[in-house]
Amino acid sequence: MDPTPLYMPTNMDTPAYHLRYSWNGWPSDGTFPQQPSEEFFALLDSDWETDGIRRLETQWSPQHIQFTCSVKPSVSPVLFVSRIKGRLQHALRQAGTPISFSRKVAFRSLGENKRNEVEHYVARQVTKAGFVDERFANFLRRFTMVNPAARLQNPTETNSGRYWYNLHLVLVTDSRMRFTDECSLSLIADMCDKVASKKSYVVGSRAVMPDHVHFALRGVIDESPEEIALAFLNNIAFEFGQKALFRPSYYAGTFGEYDMGAVRH
Repeated sequence: MDPTPLYMPTNMDTPAYHLRYSWNGWPSDGTFPQQPSEEFFALLDSDWETDGIRRLETQWSPQHIQFTCSVKPSVSPVLFVSRIKGRLQHALRQAGTPISFSRKVAFRSLGENKRNEVEHYVARQVTKAGFVDERFANFLRRFTMVNPAARLQNPTETNSGRYWYNLHLVLVTDSRMRFTDECSLSLIADMCDKVASKKSYVVGSRAVMPDHVHFALRGVIDESPEEIALAFLNNIAFEFGQKALFRPSYYAGTFGEYDMGAVRH
């Protein structure tokens, strides 16, 4: 029998997050109506808020619609795309301007920093820490992994479209407890890699530090940032005999090939 997970959505502290998703949609035929008024969006925005989605930016033309939104960590790309398209289609029908959307969709994760900046930031954690003892710094570098073959700039392709879903994830030890021994650091690093392999996450860079772990990764599109964080937290706990070594929280931020400046008006 599998052990009961130590970390669950119901017992987690409020995480830190900065999650930005964009949705691009096209009509299946014809064109979209003129961009509706803000009155039209008032109820729609309220419904999206109940889904954990807040609309930030809108670009609307007869041939293409793009929404950029902030989301809560419980929102996966698949859920986001479903709620954006479904509620918008319903609202347009209610307004007397029904439209059929193309099955083609493009989803992107965005952030204040671009992919290459985030991957480089994770890879340089040991150097950034500025350890006085260079021997210890060199020892810690053994637990930093950079995977050029990951190619996080590539999307996940499905029958319904393409998804660029990249996350910067940070886990912090409970009470900032520090691990400095090879056995513990190796166990954490190995379990992180096993989880990524088992769950089909693609890790571009990963740094195991004495009191925290950084990942730059591509997630699977039907899992939310929260679910991905929980997968790492629970599996590491299991590897250490069901001990909650890490805080019941995390940081999750999105990044991609474009930063937020590309979508802001």
